[in-house]
Amino acid sequence: MKVGVSLPQFRPDAEAAIVTARAAEAAGLDGVFVFDHLWPLGQPDRPVLQSWALLGALAAETGRVDVGPLVARVGLVPDAVLNHQFETLHRMVGARLIGGVGTGDRLSRAENVAFGVDYPSVEERLAQVAAACRHLRSLGARAWVGGRSAAIREVAAAEADGLNVWESTPDEVRTELADVRARAGGRDVELTWGGRAHVTSGGADHPNAVINGTPDDAVVQLGQLADAGVTYAILSPVEFDEGQVAVKTLGEVASYLR
Repeated sequence: MKVGVSLPQFRPDAEAAIVTARAAEAAGLDGVFVFDHLWPLGQPDRPVLQSWALLGALAAETGRVDVGPLVARVGLVPDAVLNHQFETLHRMVGARLIGGVGTGDRLSRAENVAFGVDYPSVEERLAQVAAACRHLRSLGARAWVGGRSAAIREVAAAEADGLNVWESTPDEVRTELADVRARAGGRDVELTWGGRAHVTSGGADHPNAVINGTPDDAVVQLGQLADAGVTYAILSPVEFDEGQVAVKTLGEVASYLR
């Protein structure tokens, strides 16, 4: 299993995200990812770093790790602009690009409304996701579709290299992976996983974390996901620290899973 991290972007400056990305690369993690939101979910008064500007900085500041959005939401910009953003990033990082794409949902709809951005029907958004995946794969880039609905699995089965799910349990992963592969008619579609993590040497639990406890606990929890079929886990630390202890600890966890 590969292990990546999402970066601290819900703040007014980019320094913490860039420092964390460098630390993730030094710690041996496999990828760094950013969210595509106009504000943190449910918190319109908090700042956020725009995803594509940050991805451009990461392209320059890293040299080995995968980079990409988790996931880019169709409809925030015109489809041609989204394609051009992916194409430009692909020219900058090559095979390191992972092109995650999603429809958005009821939780992110308020962002569109507040900024006067159209929020079309789910059928239209699914078609946009499919088209974005086709464009990514025409570039030779990896395309992941983010979401847990049957309709999203249908798009992933037809158009993507992978399905990315958020905080599915191992049993749910098995069901989702079997379904997407059945829909794909035998074509190999990987399943990747994202979720909140709190891993410390002391092992103190965090109420909002899914991967939780000591490094040994995290190895067991991620191992269960790997056994269920997850090939890549993207962890979102619930707490970032200036000393990058969380990222270094996750690097140690990742080394046990290879």
